[in-house]
Amino acid sequence: MARGRRGPAPLTDKRELYGRLVAQGMDNSAACRVVGVHRRTGTRWRYGRTYVNRVGEQWEYPPVISPRPPDAATPARFLSEYERVMIADCLREGVTLTEIARRLKRSPATISREVNRNADPATGLYRPHAAQRSAVERRRRGRELKLADGSELHRFVADRLAKRWSPEQISHAATAAFPDRPEMHVCAETIYQGIYRPGSSLRNCSPRPLRTGRLRRRHHRGKQRTNRFVEPMINVSERSPEAQDRTVAGHWEGDLIIGKLNRSAIGTLVERTTRFTIPVHLAGKRTAEQVRDALIQEFLTLPPHLRQSLTWDQGIEMARHGEFSRATGTAVYFCDPASPWQRGTNENTNGLLRDYFPKGTDLRQHTAERLAAVADELNNRPRKTLGWQTPAALLANVLDPPRCDDR
Repeated sequence: MARGRRGPAPLTDKRELYGRLVAQGMDNSAACRVVGVHRRTGTRWRYGRTYVNRVGEQWEYPPVISPRPPDAATPARFLSEYERVMIADCLREGVTLTEIARRLKRSPATISREVNRNADPATGLYRPHAAQRSAVERRRRGRELKLADGSELHRFVADRLAKRWSPEQISHAATAAFPDRPEMHVCAETIYQGIYRPGSSLRNCSPRPLRTGRLRRRHHRGKQRTNRFVEPMINVSERSPEAQDRTVAGHWEGDLIIGKLNRSAIGTLVERTTRFTIPVHLAGKRTAEQVRDALIQEFLTLPPHLRQSLTWDQGIEMARHGEFSRATGTAVYFCDPASPWQRGTNENTNGLLRDYFPKGTDLRQHTAERLAAVADELNNRPRKTLGWQTPAALLANVLDPPRCDDR
């Protein structure tokens, strides 16, 4: 008698029973013992398998049961309507949220948020189908863009991007300018996304809407200076405590930004407490004598209490630092070699100034009037480190030293 071909029918009932047991929260081994099959068979039913023959041909066998029925309208990271029905059934049986999470292979926090968010406020009952409708409505993304073209907020942001404000500065300025209008409040990340979005008009509000000129975030290290100073000097470690902790204004940091082919330069001075910046016009030259004279000219415009000290690196342009100190009454301190972080405020300021004076350009083309205009724009820009105040406003508060009334 010919033997008939083996078919799948004898295991159909076992597969269905195995699927029901797994859906109720039973693990693979226990369900296989109840059904009467090997646990490897249950694993194949549940997860499917891949078969490769001797010549390398491959077949995919999909799962024959699914404890979580697929829902084409619901991505796997969201709870499906099937899972919400299971949650409701378990709640009626008195099952704890932790046990429900274990059965659904979800985080207990996910189950807790789902029940708390969608339970009926009046009765406290959890209705799965109403919860599913609410979840679908919340996932809809058909809302208007926060920075829609032509809106008042869009104009506010674009105007300040054109002035080289950062998104974070704009965010805080909008909150301060419109405290009672939540629709005019915008976070910095929304502004970044508005700039990064292809076709956005914020990209065209200025040649460079972001001061970095980039369309993605990137961190970089500044160049380390390696020039060594050969004359006697006072190390930055000997600077007074009030200069170290920025409690008193009048302590400055300085450096040069160099132009194309090292043939031009602009001096930079920044006050440590207020971050007030002074670009120093050098007419394209940077010898020790020219730097000395330019610094003397700038410092003598300041009141005595605002010229306490100056911190510089070990560049040869400060070879005449003693003459500068005697002329202005300002102590000069020098950083260690290749240690730009010891005058980090100035390094940060140089980065801001490079937005106006890019690397690889001839700095001799910039007049003293141009430097003054840049300084005015930079000093009237709010800073996060200053509690969103401007350097100009803070310096104005310390221009006149406090006076005691005479008796």
